[in-house]
Amino acid sequence: MPAPRVMFVNHTSTMSGAELVLADAVEPWPGATAFLFEGGPLNAAMASRGLSVTTARGGGGLSGLRRDSSPLGALPVAGRLVALVAQIARAARVHDVVYANSQKAFVLSALATTLARRPLVWHLHDILDSAHFGAAQRALQVRLANACARLVIVPSRAAADAFVAAGGRAGLVEVVPNGLSIDLDLRPRAAIRRDLGLPDVPMVGVFSRLAAWKGQHVVLRALADLPGIHAVVAGDALFGEGAYADGLRALAAELGVSGRVHFLGQRSDVPRLMQAMDVVIHPSVHPEPFGRTLVEAMLAGVPVVATDTGAAAEILDGGRFGTLVPPDRPDALADAVADILAHRRDLEPRLAGAAERARTHYGVAAMRTRLAERIGRAAAGAAPAVVPAP
Repeated sequence: MPAPRVMFVNHTSTMSGAELVLADAVEPWPGATAFLFEGGPLNAAMASRGLSVTTARGGGGLSGLRRDSSPLGALPVAGRLVALVAQIARAARVHDVVYANSQKAFVLSALATTLARRPLVWHLHDILDSAHFGAAQRALQVRLANACARLVIVPSRAAADAFVAAGGRAGLVEVVPNGLSIDLDLRPRAAIRRDLGLPDVPMVGVFSRLAAWKGQHVVLRALADLPGIHAVVAGDALFGEGAYADGLRALAAELGVSGRVHFLGQRSDVPRLMQAMDVVIHPSVHPEPFGRTLVEAMLAGVPVVATDTGAAAEILDGGRFGTLVPPDRPDALADAVADILAHRRDLEPRLAGAAERARTHYGVAAMRTRLAERIGRAAAGAAPAVVPAP
C-alpha cells in the first residue's frame, strides 16, 4: 500500500520548539507538502528534507494574535483568516491527511478539513490551561478537536491530562514523546569554553526563548545568592516578548549581577553550549508540555535543575535523573545549584542513567516511527487507540 499523502500545516516559520520537532518528524515523508503561513527558516528546513513547500498568500503576521486574548481579537484579520481556510481546503483535497502543528494552524485546518472532507491530526505542543490560553480560546480549541480531529498527539502525560481537563475527549489523545539527538563535543569543558569565548568559572545555563513564563528572571534572582557563579542565557524574544527581554537586562543591573550574566541571543549550537555548563536550569514558572532542553542536557551529561511543574518530573522520572524545585522560588533554585556544584563528582552514576534514559525514551528515531504509525492510521480511517482519562 502506498504511503499516505500528508500535508503538514504550521502558522509560523520561526524555529521554536514545536518547529524543531516538526523538522525531525517529517523525515519519513519526502514528497509530502508543508503548507506554511509565512516565509522563514522553517520553509528552508522543510525543503531540505524533500518536502514540497507552499507558502500561503496573506498568512504572515498571525503570530501577533495572542494566546490569552479573546477570539474577537481576530476580527480585524477575519477576511485573511477566511482566505487561509479556503487555501488550506483546496490544498487538502489532494492529500490523504492533514497534520496541524500549531494552535492557529489547527483552528484553521479544522474548518478547512471539514470542507475538504479530509482527516485531521493535531499535534498539540502546549498545555491547555489558564496560564497559557484564555478561556474562550481553550473552549474553541477543545470543541473543534472533539468535533473535527481524528487524533490529537501530545508530547507528555501532563499535556494529555490538561487536554482532557479542558474538556477534550480522552479517546482522541495519544502521547508520543518528543525525540531528539545531539552531536557531542568530546573535548574537555575548558576547551569548549575557550572556543565559545566564555570564562572558565562555575557556570549555569538556561536555554529557551525569552518569555516571562519561561522563568529566566528567576535564574537572575537566584544568581544574586550565588556569588562567583556566572549564567548563560541563550535565546531571544521570538513572539512579541521584547519588553520582557529588555526587563531581564534591567533586572540583572538592579541585582548587581550584570557582569556575571552572558546574554547570547538565539543560538544554533545549544548542545555545545550545554556541554560548557556545570548545571543546566529549566526554570519555567508555569507547566511545560515537554522539556527539550532537559533531554538535551541529559544527553550531554550535564546535571539539570528543573521546576516541578508540567512534564519535567515525567522526563526526570520523578527526580531520579535531575533535581526538582518548586516554581518561582529563587531561593530553592540557588540551594539546588549550590548543592550540585558541591557534590559534582558524586553525580556521575545519575548522569549516566539520565543519558541512557534520554536515549531510550526520547530518541528521534522512535518518535518518527510512532508518529508515522499514527499518521498512517488516521489516513486509513482507523480509530485512535483509547487513552484512559486521568
